[in-house]
Amino acid sequence: MPPVLNRRDLSFQLFEVLPTAELTARPRFAEHSREVYEDVLKVAYSVAERYFANHAREADLHEPHVVDGKVVLPAAMREAVRAFRDAGFFSAHHDEDLGGLQLPWVVMQAVQAHFQAANVATSGYPFLTIGNANLQRVFASPEQQRRYMLPLLEGRWFGTMALSEPHAGSGLADITTTATPRGDGTYAITGTKMWISGGEHELSENIVHLVLARIAGGPAGVKGISLFLVPRYRVNEDGTPGESNHVVLAGLNHKMGYRGTTNTLLNFGEGGETIGELVGEPGRGLAQMFHMMNEARIGVGMGAVMLGTAGYMESLAYARERRQGRHASQKDPAAPPVPIIEHADVRRLLLRQKVFVEGGLALGLYASLLVDDTQTGPEEGRADAGLLLDLLTPIVKSWPSKYSQEALSDAIQVMGGAGYTRDFNVEMYYRDNRLNPIHEGTEGIQGNDLLGRKLTQAGGRGLSILLGRMQADLQASEGLDGLDEIRAALRQATTWNTQALGTLLPRAAELGPDLFLANANSALEMLGHTVVGWMWLRQATAAARALPTARADADFYHGKLHAARFFATHELPKVRAHADLLASADRTTTDMQAGWF
Repeated sequence: MPPVLNRRDLSFQLFEVLPTAELTARPRFAEHSREVYEDVLKVAYSVAERYFANHAREADLHEPHVVDGKVVLPAAMREAVRAFRDAGFFSAHHDEDLGGLQLPWVVMQAVQAHFQAANVATSGYPFLTIGNANLQRVFASPEQQRRYMLPLLEGRWFGTMALSEPHAGSGLADITTTATPRGDGTYAITGTKMWISGGEHELSENIVHLVLARIAGGPAGVKGISLFLVPRYRVNEDGTPGESNHVVLAGLNHKMGYRGTTNTLLNFGEGGETIGELVGEPGRGLAQMFHMMNEARIGVGMGAVMLGTAGYMESLAYARERRQGRHASQKDPAAPPVPIIEHADVRRLLLRQKVFVEGGLALGLYASLLVDDTQTGPEEGRADAGLLLDLLTPIVKSWPSKYSQEALSDAIQVMGGAGYTRDFNVEMYYRDNRLNPIHEGTEGIQGNDLLGRKLTQAGGRGLSILLGRMQADLQASEGLDGLDEIRAALRQATTWNTQALGTLLPRAAELGPDLFLANANSALEMLGHTVVGWMWLRQATAAARALPTARADADFYHGKLHAARFFATHELPKVRAHADLLASADRTTTDMQAGWF
């Protein structure tokens, strides 16, 4: 089968577009080098290819099921997570004294991209565990970190986040799970959680749930939500798993994709007392959980990119080999059929895939580098990096989730009937990725977050930073061959953005929140396409600089420049329609009555 990851493109993004190698100038990464990062990525590729890709289809066909009260998963899945653990990836970005390698987060995301491309379902278990441990590192007490975080970093225990409830999916203000003080500093947790990925399995010795609950007697709404550490098994004094903590599997949800990742309905306090420990201060649970959710949103976007990439690579290989039809100018029926990549419409479909997945990868890695900048960058720039990261996070989650789905639809189209059969993996990738526009907050939630909060946060400072960085890159691209179309199209798109937002934002109070947010999806689309256009300008700039001395890689760089032109001419003009709709404060959706449907 064709590779599911373009290693050349990943290297280009990390070391030619982004200054990843220059991170070694920061004290935390001083002992690293580009060669170290490349060696780590080679290990990731080897483990992903050998232990993750080998059972992706098996996990899809034989989804989790319960036998004698235990969840059964493919045996290869246990081998895969063991190989991930043995490679040290659970703790690779943490301090050396915690067993880590102190890898930059941008490199860690590139590592995880290999596993998401090879097998997105199995990669979900480490993904959640790493996020759980990262939250504990910030908010849990030293004793809690010793008891719960260290086993996660060692890969012996796995982690989840338990937010949603059957009656309140994304409406966290309405959760009813209750935490009652037990008199010894711990709490009895009672309630039900729904859609909990990785909530029950036998892949690890224990499972540590991060649970949102209300302390009995606390205030209603989000101010009454606290965060608790709740293990599947209680922890003995020596740190080993002990007796059941009465976190009971009430059912498995059967999904169209990501089938190998268990998705569970969990009852807390069934058949006995479920004991949890409060993390940090009461009433701060939602703010704490956003640390993991925002990290997960970037991870979801990256997972979508890698599914789209896997489909692109498979359809590209198919298009090179499959012979069918002739050029329109070829009138001789006896002439041999040509590879379908020779047909203009197939090339259009392949170009759409290329610009969506490589643009999405550039965006995800850029956001990951911003995470590093907020933590290890120059002190004077950390606040701005944080504001820009906050602004981009809804886009990083939503844009690749949506446009990788379009890319996968195009991959199926390229392959024709072969694309929708199980003889190839593209139909599986399509089903897998359809979950990503919902994972970690729907597009509607992300649009409201972007327009209702992030664009006006800190007086609009995040948007000013974004436009300033775009302008700097536009100026840096001047004088380079082959960039005129992408540069002109991006300049025009930024103008449409500023005009639309300049018209709408001052009217927020006049319009009221319902009408102001009615077209938030257009803000997400408008700014999302513009930001990805910026990512393509940055890639095109790096390619234009490298091309004059390129030899073996000349085709690669020509491909980048041509893809940038395609995005400029086929995609960036769509920004205007969203900008116009947003600026108009159109009432069509709000005026539609429920009874008219």
